[in-house]
Amino acid sequence: MWNILDGQFTEVLLVNAPHIKAVPGRKTDQKDSEWIADLLQHGLLRGSFVPPQPTRELRDLTRYRVSLAQECNRIANRIQKVMEDANLKLASVASDALGASGRAMLRAIIAGEQNVTALAAMAKGLLRNKIPALRNALAGRVTDHHRFMLRELLDDLDHAEAKMTTVEQAIDRRLRPFQDDVARLCTIPGVDRVTAWGLLSEIGCNMDQFPSAAHLASWAGMCPGNAESAGKRLRGKTRKGSAFLRRHLCQAGWAVSTKKNSYLSALFRRIARHRGTKRATMAVGHAILVIAFHLLKRKTTDVDLGPDYFDRRNADAVRRSLVKRLQNLGHSVTLAPAPVFS
Repeated sequence: MWNILDGQFTEVLLVNAPHIKAVPGRKTDQKDSEWIADLLQHGLLRGSFVPPQPTRELRDLTRYRVSLAQECNRIANRIQKVMEDANLKLASVASDALGASGRAMLRAIIAGEQNVTALAAMAKGLLRNKIPALRNALAGRVTDHHRFMLRELLDDLDHAEAKMTTVEQAIDRRLRPFQDDVARLCTIPGVDRVTAWGLLSEIGCNMDQFPSAAHLASWAGMCPGNAESAGKRLRGKTRKGSAFLRRHLCQAGWAVSTKKNSYLSALFRRIARHRGTKRATMAVGHAILVIAFHLLKRKTTDVDLGPDYFDRRNADAVRRSLVKRLQNLGHSVTLAPAPVFS
C-alpha cells in the first residue's frame, strides 16, 4: 500500500480476527487499532493465506462457473415444471429429459407438432427402445402458453450453457501449465476435471504455505471443531471455511459413495453405517483434501489403499468378531491358514 506521508510502499498484513481475539489484552473499541499495531510489533500476529493474483483470477472463474451451473439447474427445473403442467411425462421415460432426444422433441412441440408418433420417432440411441412408452408420455395438453414458456426457457438454458462453455475454456487455458497437477488430482476416486479445477483454484498449486495437511484441513473448515471445557468435549461442529471448497469436496465425497473397490468408498460405508451419510460425506471430503495435499506436495499420483484396508489394519479383531458371530449361531469354528500355492 502506498503511504502518502512517507512516499513509499508499506507492507499490509492480513490477519484472522479469531487469532487476535485469542490473545489476551485490551479489546475496547477505542483501542482496537493501537492494540493490533502493538501485537504486530511484538510478532504475535500471523498473516492469513492470500493466494497470488493468478490463483485469485482462476478462483473467480471457477466460482462463476459454479453459479452458471446452478443457473442451468434452476432453468432445467423450471422447464420440468412447465412440462408437468402440460402433462408431458418425458422425464419418467428418458433418464435425461433435456438430452439430445428430449430437446429435439421439445423444439418440435414448440414449433407446433402434436403427433405423438412423430415426436417419439425423434428418439436417439437407447431411447429408441422406449418408443411405445414415449408415445404415452408425450400425449399431453400443450397450449400456446406452454409453448411460449418452453421457448423462452430453452433459449435461457442454451445461453447459460454457452457461457459456461466459454468460462470452462478460459479455465482450461489458465491451467494449461498445470495439467500435471490436474492429472494428479484426477487419480483420486471421485475427483473429475471440474473438481480438480475447483481444488486448485481454492488452495493453489504450492503447498508450502500450509505447514501440514492438518493445517490445510483446519483452514478449509473440513475437520471437527475443538470445543472443550473442564476436560469435557462439548461439540465437534466444523468451523466456517470456504463454502466453494467444501462444495467441491462434498460433491467428490458423495460421488465416491457410489463406487466400489476403493479405500474412500470403504471409508464412506464404514462411517455412514454408524453416523449417517452426511458425516460420512464430510469425512471422505476431508480425506480427499488430505490426499490432494500430499499429491501436490510430493508431485506424485494417488495409490489406493484398497477396499479391505480397514480389515487388514485390524485383522485380529475382525477374525475374533467373525468367529464370535459364528459361535453365537451355534457353530464350532476352527481356523487354519490357507495353503499357499507357488
